Amino acid sequence: MNEDPYKVLGVKRTATQDEIKKAYRKLAKALHPDLHPDDARKEAEFKAVAAANDLLSDPEKRKRFDAGEIDASGQERAERQYYRDYAGQDAGRRYDPNSGMGGFEDASDIFSDLFGRRQRGSAGGYRQEFNARGHDVRYHLDIDFIEAALGARRSVTMPDGNGIEISIPPGLKDGQTLRLRGKGAPGIGQGPAGDAFVTVNVRPHQVFVRDGNDIEVEVPITFDEAVLGAKIEVPTISGAVSMTIPKGASSGRRLRLKGKGVKTGNGTAGDQFVRLKIVLPDKIDDQMEDLASRWRDHAGFDPREELRRKT
Repeated sequence: MNEDPYKVLGVKRTATQDEIKKAYRKLAKALHPDLHPDDARKEAEFKAVAAANDLLSDPEKRKRFDAGEIDASGQERAERQYYRDYAGQDAGRRYDPNSGMGGFEDASDIFSDLFGRRQRGSAGGYRQEFNARGHDVRYHLDIDFIEAALGARRSVTMPDGNGIEISIPPGLKDGQTLRLRGKGAPGIGQGPAGDAFVTVNVRPHQVFVRDGNDIEVEVPITFDEAVLGAKIEVPTISGAVSMTIPKGASSGRRLRLKGKGVKTGNGTAGDQFVRLKIVLPDKIDDQMEDLASRWRDHAGFDPREELRRKT
């Protein structure tokens, strides 16, 4: 690619990295070969846009290009290459234009070596072909809490407009990045495609809270369930299960459901911890009020006694 990459993307030399990214995405989507089958001109434009973005999206390459150290294809400029070759010669031959060229038969061989291009014979002579790996693309994906915990498959549209199927592994954590090999931008010439990196954002759940591979959940119980004990239904990430509430359970008591947490890739699973919360009805009827009054009169129980001893 010999064109100015800034002109290819239609941006100014002072463009920010975000402006370069936006310009590339717009052009790549419009010129993608899938939208223009058998259109050689569009394919060539698409490759030129990809190559320009590959250079300008890399801050180091962009800096070297702006300084004139490399050309638009990302290769060392010829004059700099020549100077290094000549500077290594003996003093008498240092700037001899024939030094260091014994292995080349003509100028086309020199440029082939400098630019890393393969020349192939054709009816019209030689055709130069530039091969380069496609650049990587990055994407952010929002998924539900349960999808991250149990795993799922999602169909998403990538920045270039192509749809891909993503497998969400069980136990994926918020902020983790999935690497999809070969799902990035197509390569140039015979170069391989780049990779797609998908960073996952896990939405919070209204009931479950994750702590490592364990799950925390608060479950309300009634006054009589706390006093007498009971069997109740408790939600887990894999469905509701039955759990026994022991007699005399207090608010804040923590019960464990073994193996009902998040299962990891090696098959082990965390636990679910259920924190009990005694909840009274909004309206207390006469029967409940009478029961509480009679209990208070003879119980003599003080739940704050230990608190006073500590203060």
